[in-house]
Amino acid sequence: MRNFISEDDIEQAILAKLKVEPFKYDDIIVCDADPSKRDDLNDGTGRTSKRECVLPDIMLSALKRINPTIPEDKIKEIVKTLKQDYTGTDIVDINYKLYRQIRNNIKITVRRNGKEDFDFIKLIDFEHPKDNTFIAVAQMWIQGKVYYRRPDILIFINGMPLVFIELKNSIVKVEEAYNKNLKDYIRDIPNLFAFNQICVLSNGLETKLGAFNATYDYFFEWLKIDSEKEKLNRESLLSADNVKDSSVRYFVDGLLNKDRLIDYIENFILFENQRIKIIAKNHQYLGVNNLMESLKNRKELNGKLGIFWHTQGSGKSYSMVMFARKVKRKVAGNFSFLVITDREDLDTQIHKNFVRTEVIGSKEECQPKDSKQLREFLTTNKAFIFTLIHKFRYDKTKKYPVLSTRDDIIVLVDEAHRTQYKELAENMRTALPNANFVAFTGTPLLGTKRLTNQWFGDYVSEYNFAQSVEDGSTVPLFYSRRVPEVGLENDFLDDDVVDIIEEENLNEEETRLLENASSRILEVIKRDDRLDKVAQDIAYHFPRRGFLGKGMVVSVDKYTAVKMYDKVQHYWVIEKQNIMKERNFAATKEERDQLTRILTYMNKVEMAVIISEENDEETKFAKQGLKISEHRAKMKEITSDGRDIEDRFKDPDDSLQLVFVCAMWLTGFDVKNLSTLYLDKPMKGHTLMQAIARANRVYPGKPAGIIVDYVNVFKYMKKALTEYATGDDGTEFPAKDIDQLIGYIDATIDEADSFLLSLDIDLGKIIEDSNTLDKLDALRSAYDTIVAKDDDKEKFKVILNTLTNLYEASKPEIFEKDWNSDKFAPLMYLHGLFYHIIDDEKVARARWKMNQILDGSVTASQDFVNYLREEPQYMIKGTRAIDLSKVDVEQLRNEIKTAKYKAIEINDLKEYIEQALEQMLNRNCTRTKFSERFKRIIDSYNAGGTQNEDYYEQLVKLLEELRQEDNRANTEGLTEEELEIYDLLIAGKKLTQDEEQKVKLSAKNLYKKLVDNRSSLLVVDWYKDEQPRAKLKYEVELSLNDDLPESYDKAAFDSKVSLIMNHFVDMAVQGYGWIGTA
Repeated sequence: MRNFISEDDIEQAILAKLKVEPFKYDDIIVCDADPSKRDDLNDGTGRTSKRECVLPDIMLSALKRINPTIPEDKIKEIVKTLKQDYTGTDIVDINYKLYRQIRNNIKITVRRNGKEDFDFIKLIDFEHPKDNTFIAVAQMWIQGKVYYRRPDILIFINGMPLVFIELKNSIVKVEEAYNKNLKDYIRDIPNLFAFNQICVLSNGLETKLGAFNATYDYFFEWLKIDSEKEKLNRESLLSADNVKDSSVRYFVDGLLNKDRLIDYIENFILFENQRIKIIAKNHQYLGVNNLMESLKNRKELNGKLGIFWHTQGSGKSYSMVMFARKVKRKVAGNFSFLVITDREDLDTQIHKNFVRTEVIGSKEECQPKDSKQLREFLTTNKAFIFTLIHKFRYDKTKKYPVLSTRDDIIVLVDEAHRTQYKELAENMRTALPNANFVAFTGTPLLGTKRLTNQWFGDYVSEYNFAQSVEDGSTVPLFYSRRVPEVGLENDFLDDDVVDIIEEENLNEEETRLLENASSRILEVIKRDDRLDKVAQDIAYHFPRRGFLGKGMVVSVDKYTAVKMYDKVQHYWVIEKQNIMKERNFAATKEERDQLTRILTYMNKVEMAVIISEENDEETKFAKQGLKISEHRAKMKEITSDGRDIEDRFKDPDDSLQLVFVCAMWLTGFDVKNLSTLYLDKPMKGHTLMQAIARANRVYPGKPAGIIVDYVNVFKYMKKALTEYATGDDGTEFPAKDIDQLIGYIDATIDEADSFLLSLDIDLGKIIEDSNTLDKLDALRSAYDTIVAKDDDKEKFKVILNTLTNLYEASKPEIFEKDWNSDKFAPLMYLHGLFYHIIDDEKVARARWKMNQILDGSVTASQDFVNYLREEPQYMIKGTRAIDLSKVDVEQLRNEIKTAKYKAIEINDLKEYIEQALEQMLNRNCTRTKFSERFKRIIDSYNAGGTQNEDYYEQLVKLLEELRQEDNRANTEGLTEEELEIYDLLIAGKKLTQDEEQKVKLSAKNLYKKLVDNRSSLLVVDWYKDEQPRAKLKYEVELSLNDDLPESYDKAAFDSKVSLIMNHFVDMAVQGYGWIGTA
């Protein structure tokens, strides 16, 4: 068992650090965590409502201090606007708009000397970080739409909650903080995330940061404080027994210092297309700031600012954007940026990154058409120019002209190792003799070919392949030698030959050299029987993988790429026939279902060849007996919705799943869910690194990238590639043998075993029992024990999900190796019980009895069995509507007395109530009291305050009340929709019977009016535009004014109109209820 650090230990340690130098926060507020105090406004935060997520008094005093020339009434207006409730709005959109206001200030109108003028209110003083007010608040109760929530720590700057910190004890996995806490907070108190810039999740031993709307895969560590050269000992971090030795210290020291936090918020947060929030990772923050130091010392460095080596997939292109953006904002002068690439697709991609993050405008003319226009651009003071190195071509008989002697031009060269430096780069230097140069690269040239340094100076930032895997910025890569007999012998791979093969378009001299010196290699690689074996293996391997990401086949040249496409298509048909035959003789339904899944996938897979176009290519391919025209047409095809072949391959849901390439798309082309690379081309050094990095991007559910090596390239390249991938812990080599992936499966099985032992479940003993029925009974009891407590259930789910992800990633290789673990099958059995995909007769019967009582609509036993075999989902938590009127409460009470697996049945009842509540709340938002009570019952049980039988009885009583509530619309003579409007109108009012009848009439008439006029009032995206919102509000006011009783004075009337409108907007934004599904 790991050392234990409690949540409270971590919280106290963080707050203690922030109190003293070098942090010295202005105040530390610790609220009372007692639920009975959640409505108490005297909690030290100065809020007037528990729905507020800002500190209004702090905000007012801070904004007055940093805006001394702005009239106080103007600042009060801004504070009033900022402290509004953002629930019911598009929180991602609000977060983007508020970030822009935080960074760029708020424009206001003022009167000066009797005339109207404008000024700006700063929300943060970025020039003087310590003039801002920093406050840490622990355990602050916030009221949401349904629940109250209490974040562990919030960091406020000038009264705005900018950093959210959620803590767990050290034996709980951090992922659980994301799944169970952060997601719940975003759902229940979205208001809190309007201002949020950083979310932090920590259990002490592991600390992860991310944007509030990022998936967990994109959360990252922060383990280096001042320098990327700091050495880490991850083992000691994971075995720390106190907070000061844990990962929390690095995050606090590295980011919560006032200067750093202000710098980060100002310069290291981007929005792509105003929706996708990108916050800098540790290596990006340190790397860009290293580059800023180089810029400061540019005179001493003679304009050689350095080489920025961040491995592919680690966000290098965003680092480029962050650097340019920070220079423009923070360094005095009028800097211009010249961004150089050597391929049109890269030039387009980098330009798009700058446009999408709003560093430049989409209409800005900054991509010269040709060499002449480039020379014209360079004589101006354009802020940004994006161009290909080739546009520095010039008449060889003349000297290239000096175009600008400015020393405030920064040249950013992407993938500098590839660019033809000799002549074109010299022209660039001649044109801009005083410019400053930076090389951005994912794979620099190493060893004797390290020419890059002559042009750019030393490395200014290094973040290699192994470090990015350790940090989780990229997924690990594993290589598999699947058909050893087709691999090349090491002595075949001559360096010069590999250099030539890497080029897609060979000149005559290169072709001759290749044919003369190496015909044997090409002969072996391109031999028809060898290609058949490779194609046959791809057709077998690709559909049998566990994680079905996109795939890429890399061939030695264009002709072989087309040939390989034809061969894989041929063997694909044969493979499908073989599977159909195999399915006919499958021994079990499970085997049959698995083969059916493979077939279904194979039927939807589309393939394409991606190679560059050249003159007279149809004739050239025809000579080889190949047809290129159909492939070329497909490469150029634009779909009816305007997508080209790149867009299709990048879309994970598109049927284009497998592409055949030889050079195109091997560099600078990001497809996040590409998970398998079939390598059938000799490569080395940086080119191999570029190629295999296609599979290393992070994507939800993708545990690793798999490189299938048909040419034995990894054995040959092991020594050369070590330089690219030495990690902080001494790990070397960028891709590991797939046997190591199988080793991770063994380690996760051990972790699961240890966890079960902590619950007194001994898998070893269960396995030893020779009687299968007894084994199953023991596993059912184990499952019953695990689901009894929510915390245990969630922890074990995380371990099981890791195990299944690793197992899926290792398919089909794991079947072909002699791997065995006697504990794997029982763990998978438990996994099946968790996700209701195992047909365990006794557990099914327990669930079946519960299901029969809870929902009489399921009648056929076979339907239930079939249901279990479908996609993993909860049996009771299906999408069908729940009919509470069919629940027999007394039968439920009797059931628990005889139930053998009490925890399983209680768990199912709990999930049923959860689903019923969700549906009831979607129909009527005023039912929050039931949700709150449900949460209190569960919390009390999880805290050990309730026994099984009491817990069950409380749930049954709640269900009884839900039945009555579910029938209330009938009792009141209203529809569900009318009832919700009625409940909103009477909330907080004491009415006579006559007045109640008038309010019912008011609700009926308002609902009828909105339904009858839906097409004119509830137009598409009406809630986003002021005009249709105002129109709807006017109609609501007219209707309510006609019908509400006199006891609704103006204040009550306005309050109800506002309440109704906010709810309508909430339904529209969240897409639920009769308005949301309009």
